[in-house]
Amino acid sequence: MIAFKKRNAAVAVFTMCALMFSCTDGRTIEEPGNLVPKTVDQDSSLPSVVINGAKLHSEAFGPENGTIVVALHGGPGGDYRYLLNCKELANEGYRVVFYDQRGSGLSQRFSKQSYLSLGSGVMDLMYDELHSVIAHYRKNPGQKVVLLGHSWGAMLASGYAGKYPEDIQGLVLCEPGGLIWDDVKEYVKESRSFKLWSEIMNDVTYLDQFISGKEDQHEILDYKMTMLASRNSITGEGDFDPGITWRSGAVIMDALFDSGEKYKLNFSEGLQNYNAPVLFLYSERNKAYPDSWAQKITSSYKNVTRVKISGVGHDGIITNNNAWNNQTKPGIITLINGL
Repeated sequence: MIAFKKRNAAVAVFTMCALMFSCTDGRTIEEPGNLVPKTVDQDSSLPSVVINGAKLHSEAFGPENGTIVVALHGGPGGDYRYLLNCKELANEGYRVVFYDQRGSGLSQRFSKQSYLSLGSGVMDLMYDELHSVIAHYRKNPGQKVVLLGHSWGAMLASGYAGKYPEDIQGLVLCEPGGLIWDDVKEYVKESRSFKLWSEIMNDVTYLDQFISGKEDQHEILDYKMTMLASRNSITGEGDFDPGITWRSGAVIMDALFDSGEKYKLNFSEGLQNYNAPVLFLYSERNKAYPDSWAQKITSSYKNVTRVKISGVGHDGIITNNNAWNNQTKPGIITLINGL
């Protein structure tokens, strides 16, 4: 891990020097697009929608009147690029919707205080955003909606189902870490795939020798988040290629973990009122997600089918083409066609 950090720090130094000391174009490290890709409010060529006062990176595929499948990326603070295998569901006649959540991926950034000021209601901001995304793409009241969430996205989908149990007709959940906060913390501890959100901004001391960012300097903080990414032998994330993501959202990740720890966020609240089918997928190679953990997490759902995806780890449920084509996608199609 130390060698990994030093190697990436060297890259950071090279990048910083190239930007700060270039005599040809005078670019600086904080200018949009230099360290990390531009967000939709900085680049008008990116596909976007305006939802609840935020400009979100978003696009949809397939017939407009088909069953809507909303893909929810992990993180918090990730992006939907690694989920684009799900675009193939459009070939089945479904309307597949992708969006980078507020403050995530290529969507518009906001200050950390804008989240913390909401107190225990911070997740309502995320649920209401998803609610409005669905309303934006829904063309008629009878159009069915399925949420397909991975990791953090599966936690978001679960919390949404509890708040709006009549609004969606199915859930596809891929390894949510936990639903109650103590389980989230336990999973993080066992997986060691990422540090607690409240600590992650303080775990970049080595890189800070070369490049540092204040609380809301999004480009710098997002870049550092990317530099700290690595494969994880515990969760089996060797199938995951960092090159298939666009950009991290460091500030919202930090803010939501701070809020989770302070208010003990509960993503299972209201799920007793959700009766629609749930397809729960977990991976064979994720050592932090044994059968016992999958059973524990799925106890909150009333109508659930658990399926272990063989041969892959946490991200491979969707990113591994073989697993996607032969296990994950057929299961999703079966669930949707049975609605």
